[in-house]
Amino acid sequence: MTEATKRILVTGGTGLVGKAIQKVVADGEGRPDEEWIFVSSQDADLTSSSETKALFERHKPTHVIHLAAMVGGLFKNIRSNLDFWRTNIHINDNVLHSAHEVGVEKVVSCLSTCIFPDKTTYPIDETMVSVPIPAHCPGKFPSLLNSLLPCSQIHNGPPHSSNFGYSYAKRMIDIQNRGYSEQHGRRFTAVIPTNVFGPHDNFNIEDGHVLPGLIHKVFLAKQTGSALTVWGTGKPRRQFIYSLDLARLFLWVLREYDEVEPIILSVGEEEEVSIREAAEAVAEAMDFRGELVFDTTKADGQFKKTASNAKLQRYLPGFQFTPFRK
Repeated sequence: MTEATKRILVTGGTGLVGKAIQKVVADGEGRPDEEWIFVSSQDADLTSSSETKALFERHKPTHVIHLAAMVGGLFKNIRSNLDFWRTNIHINDNVLHSAHEVGVEKVVSCLSTCIFPDKTTYPIDETMVSVPIPAHCPGKFPSLLNSLLPCSQIHNGPPHSSNFGYSYAKRMIDIQNRGYSEQHGRRFTAVIPTNVFGPHDNFNIEDGHVLPGLIHKVFLAKQTGSALTVWGTGKPRRQFIYSLDLARLFLWVLREYDEVEPIILSVGEEEEVSIREAAEAVAEAMDFRGELVFDTTKADGQFKKTASNAKLQRYLPGFQFTPFRK
């Protein structure tokens, strides 16, 4: 019997993506030399540095998949941007610093496409760009700063105002990864998935993401015989990735991907759908035959976040995504 030489700690292990990784590992994609440890907020309060440190010292992981975060849908973000910033900054700093202190070999953190600038060119990707330097900077300072502060398109402008707290907190993981790599030689990296959906999602209409919210709304509309009311115009566009596909990609990143620069994990640009199309797909799948109404008094959020998966395709050209309408 092969002895496990890798102890893989998954924070946020009981959420949407954590549960998907559990299933993929249990269904045969785990390896004999891997011991998987899935933890949740019941095991430690990751906003507490002492509890986070104790968790890492107890389990002594060699690898970490960092999923834990304060998350929510558009309207929860709009209401609580400061809370999203403070909570996630504490969680991320505690997890990454504890991983460094106990000598974790590799950390893969989970970001989001909402971290990209609101005003940008599409499709968004991981391409390196220069940091803009003020013209009045004296002497050799501009060239020195450029050499010290390479940044990706992630940092090339402010994110959408609706969820700036969450977005900036997630962006800072990229800064921390680069810092731990340059200063301590750590193999800390991150992935940037598009909109994730699948089993074990949060179906709360107020606080959940778009697809589980639509599923819940269709369920209620069928029960009451009322119209399906979708918040916003239905025009914004999104790419959706199935949680089990994302879980398989997480395993590949953990085992094979060696860049500090994050990688976008997404279906292709051609798979992008509007919120109207998503609502129609959910209604069709649930055999809802009622009226579809759009409440345009509600905010749309960011219009689009079209992401390129060209880099992923270079690494894994044969990867098969689950079709959105399957």
